[in-house]
Amino acid sequence: MGGFSLWHILIFAVIVLLLFGGNRFSNMMGDVAKGLKSFKKGMSDEDEAKPEQQRPEQQRQIPPQQPIDITPRPADPVVTPPASSTPDDQSR
Repeated sequence: MGGFSLWHILIFAVIVLLLFGGNRFSNMMGDVAKGLKSFKKGMSDEDEAKPEQQRPEQQRQIPPQQPIDITPRPADPVVTPPASSTPDDQSR
């Protein structure tokens, strides 16, 4: 009920061909193919240019990481503030 069968796809393809025409549809698919080729060429050019840009002596050297100390430290002693005198105590 919810899936597309082969017949649905074929009917859809015929409707698309009728709407756009064979020549126009062919041109669109040719443009898509040119775009894919251009994309692949750009990706391969980028992969080839990458080793030239970063030579081993130019690569950033990362210093070795020091381990993180996670041992618990003794808690600081809790200091209670001295008892303050209230204004009533000062008047007496």
